[in-house]
Amino acid sequence: MNGSGRGVTIDLMAVEQLATDQSSLKAAAGLAKAGRWSGIGASRDGALVWGECAGSGANPYRVAADLRDMGSKCTCPSRKFPCKHALALLWVHAEAILPFPAGETPEWVIEWLGRRRSTGSAPKPIAAVSGVPKTSANALNAARSVEPQPAPDPKAAARRDAANAKRAEETERVILGALEALEQWVGDQLRLGLGGFLEDATARCRRIGARLVDGKAAALAGHVDELPARLLALPPRERVRGATVELARLVMLARAFRADPRDPELLRAVASAEKREALLDDPAALRVTTAWEVLAEQVQTRRDGLISQTTWLLNLKGGPRFAMLLDYFPASAGRRGSVFVPGEQFIGEILFYPARTPLRAVLIKRETGVINGPPLDWPQPDAPLEETLTAPLLAEPWAAERPVLLPPGRIGFDRAGAPWWQPHEGNTALPLAEEAGGLLSGTDLTCCAALWSGHRLEILAAQSPWGRIGHG
Repeated sequence: MNGSGRGVTIDLMAVEQLATDQSSLKAAAGLAKAGRWSGIGASRDGALVWGECAGSGANPYRVAADLRDMGSKCTCPSRKFPCKHALALLWVHAEAILPFPAGETPEWVIEWLGRRRSTGSAPKPIAAVSGVPKTSANALNAARSVEPQPAPDPKAAARRDAANAKRAEETERVILGALEALEQWVGDQLRLGLGGFLEDATARCRRIGARLVDGKAAALAGHVDELPARLLALPPRERVRGATVELARLVMLARAFRADPRDPELLRAVASAEKREALLDDPAALRVTTAWEVLAEQVQTRRDGLISQTTWLLNLKGGPRFAMLLDYFPASAGRRGSVFVPGEQFIGEILFYPARTPLRAVLIKRETGVINGPPLDWPQPDAPLEETLTAPLLAEPWAAERPVLLPPGRIGFDRAGAPWWQPHEGNTALPLAEEAGGLLSGTDLTCCAALWSGHRLEILAAQSPWGRIGHG
């Protein structure tokens, strides 16, 4: 246990999964700043953390959390559990925004622990904590005592299963209602005209996004909230077409979810991703240990105050061909260093989330050191170009983009100076989403890894006769 109080560690994904809705997470992001907190501390074993968060009143709110089971306590009047202050405290701890010095557990934290846990048996005697009254030490003993495991109760298990099924049905009903509102909203935008939608996209998307958050479709709400930025990134002449495509994807996702609301991939796109612990415990989850190359890292600031950090990996030996590692952290924490370097190759175990075409994943284990010998060659494309471009979008037409591996080609420019990628064999020219300069536009590309949105390419990295070329 070090002096920072980080004997028990959590990550930002765990905090995200605790939030009851996207608005709570956004509010927590605003509070996860050093200037909002005082009295920060942690127990000597790192299991408990606490602090005081400045609020609208004269006195700060007292916040505590038990990292062993993510339970929390706050003196604010919020009816949400956990509240935004508890989420922010966990966020500050997960991202090490402030140090959590180990020290004596405050009386109010000990009292909270004593209330939230029954003893089940007489507590084991321990010495009183220095500076804490004997009664408080007894309460701490009671809070930490281990309850005997009760005998299995089939009836109780059946009641729990029934209650869980009822909650799942209720959540599904609420989400379906939100998606119905979304489809009606899309119809209204088309009826009123896409020109007007483009002029007022931010406000309109924000309103339907709030409805989706209320309807427990937080992931989809985040996608809708980012829609105006994606449209503004397009050339003005392409924005009407881009809006048509974006709205069509929303409708396709809503209808796919309605057809199979229990599908984990659709739930991930609409509601939220599975908890990391559930993924690790899933025996059917796909695990792949092989050689990987880091293609690129994308860092984007979102409208909800979070920064998304996406790392793209290329499987150098088999399939799945790509892996996407996705992480979030607060913008207030500043740019966070990466454990990856674009172009490096390593042996690692990747665990994929369930999907029709596995892509999003988590890194389970990475072997120390580097691959012996010269760098491994990139694999060749698995299918003809037309199939490479169409197959992912046919499988998931609601996806904004999918990674693809392109055959040998070259980047050229049209009369307006816009860059295009064109294969050496065939006439399938594809427009690029960004400017192409340097070596990318001046040499033959023996292979390209790119993101394909259905109408534009974004180059992640490429191979040339002289070696690897990164983009950006």
